[in-house]
Amino acid sequence: MWMMTQTWQDVLFLHWPIDPKELEKHLPEELKLELFEQNAWLSAVFFKVHRHRLRFLPTIPGMNIYLQLNVRTYVEYNGMKGIYFFHLDVTNYFVSKITALGSLPYRFSKILAKQRENHFSYTSHYKACDERLRVTYTIEDHTNTNFDQWIVERYHSWAKWKDTLFRIDIHHSPWELQRASATIHSNTLASFMKGNFQGTQPIAHFAKNKVAKVFPPVVERK
Repeated sequence: MWMMTQTWQDVLFLHWPIDPKELEKHLPEELKLELFEQNAWLSAVFFKVHRHRLRFLPTIPGMNIYLQLNVRTYVEYNGMKGIYFFHLDVTNYFVSKITALGSLPYRFSKILAKQRENHFSYTSHYKACDERLRVTYTIEDHTNTNFDQWIVERYHSWAKWKDTLFRIDIHHSPWELQRASATIHSNTLASFMKGNFQGTQPIAHFAKNKVAKVFPPVVERK
């Protein structure tokens, strides 16, 4: 039974190919890095959260609307494919503190979103690590390639607290993606990574909105 629902709006996906050896050492040992065309992939996902609420409860003013940036990669566990989040940055201080109690890597961050006709921008800054990303983009045609489906149709994520690995499942309808033409103006995300991916342009997708339901955490048995 789901415990929480959210609506995600103006979702921008940015994907960079990464040497698997550079990413796998930053994962919990139980998780296997999943590859596409022999590359690991690191993604930054921006979106606006609306109608954040718990099951059977109304939305709470001050808690139901905020901006979010997820930095993630793609993994497997016991045959299940999903996501590992390096961090989830939000503009709502209370959301960051409450979710951190559940050992999820949420961080309070400064994120700005702007739109002028078909021209969009997102800017983020996490002060503690001086991690920044500034991107502008325009929206193009619809797309539905094998890569698109592989990288966005993910309904499980894992996190680790002390020696315990747990999984959080989500449910939503399949993504309807559009291509995006994105320009990265500055990028110091994933500062734990060596290499030069921050200076390269990513593959970009856009989705207008998605209603998602989040299920309670499940402890993975050894």
